Amino acid sequence: MSTLAEKITRAETRIFKAVFPNTTNHYDTLFGGTTLHMMDEVAFITATRFSRLKMVTVSSDKVDFTHPIPGGTLVELIGRVEHVGNTSLKVRVELFVEQMYSEERHRAVSGLFTFVAVDENKRPVRILPATTV
Repeated sequence: MSTLAEKITRAETRIFKAVFPNTTNHYDTLFGGTTLHMMDEVAFITATRFSRLKMVTVSSDKVDFTHPIPGGTLVELIGRVEHVGNTSLKVRVELFVEQMYSEERHRAVSGLFTFVAVDENKRPVRILPATTV
């Protein structure tokens, strides 16, 4: 059986995407809603990889957009489990923007997503056995 720290480390999720014109607005930057969609997806994958249970998003907290994400760039989304409760967990997602043809890289967005583990009737279930916590 692995420790909580080992499970958290193994659940870290990294996904790269290209920012294409169909995902940008009239300012040629990534739509905010598209950004949130990508972040929630990475958070969901991270939560599921950690728990190996059915997980549902219950909230997103303090999503900060601090740097524009222009079309024609690459983004890396990194999801990390930040807190584990009885039936819920929090995943921090950071989005970094990279120029395609240079080493330039900036953190552009950061947010915290809360998930709850549910059973087949959509009722909350324990994430970890009582002895693991």
